[in-house]
Amino acid sequence: MLMLLRKMVEIYFSDIENVNRYTYKELKIATEGFSPANKIGEGGFGSVYKGKLRNDTLAAIKVLSAESRQGVKEFLTEIKVISSIEHENLVKLYGCCVEGNHRILVYEYHENNSLAQTLLGGGHSSIQFSWDVRRNICIGVARGLAFLHDVVQPHIIHRDIKASNILLDKSLQPKISDFGLAKLIAANLTHISTLVAGTAGYLAPEYAIRSQVTRKSDVYSFGVLLLEIVSGKCNTNRRLPVGERYLLANAWDLYEKGETESLVDVFLDGEFDVEEAIRFCKIGLLCTQDSLQLRPSMSEVLDMLIGETDVNEEKMAKPGLVFEIIEAKERRKQKGTAEVENASSSLVGSGRQDDSSLSGIADSFATMTFTSIYDRSN
Repeated sequence: MLMLLRKMVEIYFSDIENVNRYTYKELKIATEGFSPANKIGEGGFGSVYKGKLRNDTLAAIKVLSAESRQGVKEFLTEIKVISSIEHENLVKLYGCCVEGNHRILVYEYHENNSLAQTLLGGGHSSIQFSWDVRRNICIGVARGLAFLHDVVQPHIIHRDIKASNILLDKSLQPKISDFGLAKLIAANLTHISTLVAGTAGYLAPEYAIRSQVTRKSDVYSFGVLLLEIVSGKCNTNRRLPVGERYLLANAWDLYEKGETESLVDVFLDGEFDVEEAIRFCKIGLLCTQDSLQLRPSMSEVLDMLIGETDVNEEKMAKPGLVFEIIEAKERRKQKGTAEVENASSSLVGSGRQDDSSLSGIADSFATMTFTSIYDRSN
């Protein structure tokens, strides 16, 4: 199977003309033998190293695991998507290496890493995320997504918009990265049916439950990210009680109470534009509505963020809270496990075990598509 996948990669690359090719040897030299000291990240399909190319250009060198079948598909998709487009808010691909079992992507290096490791990384970053910085990041990501959704033909659905895939350059300008899950969609299609892949917490309901992905699925993910940037909190914190662990639910509760301002990051210490911050929170809630028809397009989101159009709250409804389904599933599973244990103990005590008495405990809800979600590493 690996030989077949390797052949597929070689055939694909024979038709590519606009991508620089690097040898494994020169990338090994660039990273000092892929030294652990140069390792700057790790995801579900490999590691990322900081390296210096022959022209002294710093690069982020993404090495895909040779054993990963999914990695081949992601590798090809990422090159196909990112090599043909360019935008100030998209990460730039320098080139790649296809040599034997080695599949390596070479990207421009961003010294300020990702939002996940800086803004949401537990306070270890020296970056000062003022309100102006946060505003510019939100608008920049929106510009990048609007470009993918409305300008590029065919349109591109990213499918994995999250804090760890938003890199920051030296000027703290955001760059959307990791196009390994991206899908191309023609303008006349309403959706694409595909296996669910992405990060729990950012997945739109129609995608997580029905495996249907659209540009509005990216809009949902952006809405979650927007609330994270404004609040400085991760979308999920399982160390907190159930009623407090989900950012999206908390945001909706505060909105209903007329206390949206309370969602803004306390570390801003009141140094922010209150009206603008509240508007950004409302936009985040608009983006995460359960009905994808009620969500704005990314172009509309961008216009609202920069203040060119008003936020229409008339049809704003409760967000699509996918985690409620997950929590219900977990509770039912725990209850089922307890019932099985009790039933088993009872049957053992009576000296018999009837399989039919246990069959009704299985929860059909657990067969939903959440079992196919793989949570890509943050």
